[in-house]
Amino acid sequence: MGLLTILKKMKQKEREVRLLMLGLDNAGKTTILKKFNGEDIDTISPTLGFNIKTLEHRNFKLNIWDVGGQKSLRSYWRNYFESTDGLIWVVDSADRLRLEDCKRELSTLLLEERLSGATLLVFANKQDLPGALSSDAIKEALDLDNIKTHHWCIRDCSAVTGKNLLIGIDWLLDDISCRIFTAD
Repeated sequence: MGLLTILKKMKQKEREVRLLMLGLDNAGKTTILKKFNGEDIDTISPTLGFNIKTLEHRNFKLNIWDVGGQKSLRSYWRNYFESTDGLIWVVDSADRLRLEDCKRELSTLLLEERLSGATLLVFANKQDLPGALSSDAIKEALDLDNIKTHHWCIRDCSAVTGKNLLIGIDWLLDDISCRIFTAD
């Protein structure tokens, strides 16, 4: 039995998953996390550093790392890559001006060796706002169809209403489960 098999068996028992939530500042990462956890979302301030939440969902223990997206903090993102099973990339669908920046940051992340095995979920957030781009438009703007290195999925969502948050997280867990919690 190899080390990888032993590690998989250990994870299978615990069914513990490490999720890293990243995106540009003001994309809605913290709001998504709080809404998913059933917390109040009325008073949210910019994340200066990171938040960690451990949640139970579908017999999984989710360790979700929500890391601030300000330009000055992005160079620190790499400190959180280790042992990441799933990457949640949050996009402000109403912020057309920063889509190119968003694409560039995501492309850089996907080149990181320590994220090579991570499943990618893109949340096209803020669908409740007027003028928000559709998930198809976001998919095109971020050039997602050319991502061949990661399993990925895009979901339109609203952190404020909760729309599609569960669907996205469930897809992410299903994909991670197929890779990590498979019986040998």
